[in-house]
Amino acid sequence: MPCSLCSADAPLAPYAVSGGPDGAVAEICNTCLGQIEGDLDAPHWRCLSGAMWSTEPGVQVLAVRLLGRLSRHDWARDLADQLWLDDETRAWVENVAAESAHRDSNGVVLKAGDTVVLIKDLPVKGAGFTAKRGTAVRGISLVSDNPDHIEGRVDGQRIVILTRFVKKK
Repeated sequence: MPCSLCSADAPLAPYAVSGGPDGAVAEICNTCLGQIEGDLDAPHWRCLSGAMWSTEPGVQVLAVRLLGRLSRHDWARDLADQLWLDDETRAWVENVAAESAHRDSNGVVLKAGDTVVLIKDLPVKGAGFTAKRGTAVRGISLVSDNPDHIEGRVDGQRIVILTRFVKKK
């Protein structure tokens, strides 16, 4: 049986898809599993063009989440725009997204690629500088497993920023 996401003929492991019916799993290979839990290699995930049409709702939800994490790529946004989900599966995606959304200091939902402004001087540990209040951080990335953290570049350094210290521009 091939991987539910990339169709690789490799050993599979069950991956629990949260937020839906109990026992919702996708059978995925170690390559996909490693990337889901870490950094995504965008070229590998072009396979989502097939996985997003799976008859398994858990696989579809996982594909939507991955496309969201890859939204800085035009091809991923195009695939997400093409996707059709039945009402129950769409509700699953939207409920989980609303619960785990990254929000700025004013409660505004942040998306990957947004520009935010720092509302406080922030000392950057390990880099030896302070990110000044009013600094614009363009093209943020969302930390997938923590809705309180985003990543962005300040003074050429990629740093993790707490969402409570930013506002969406």
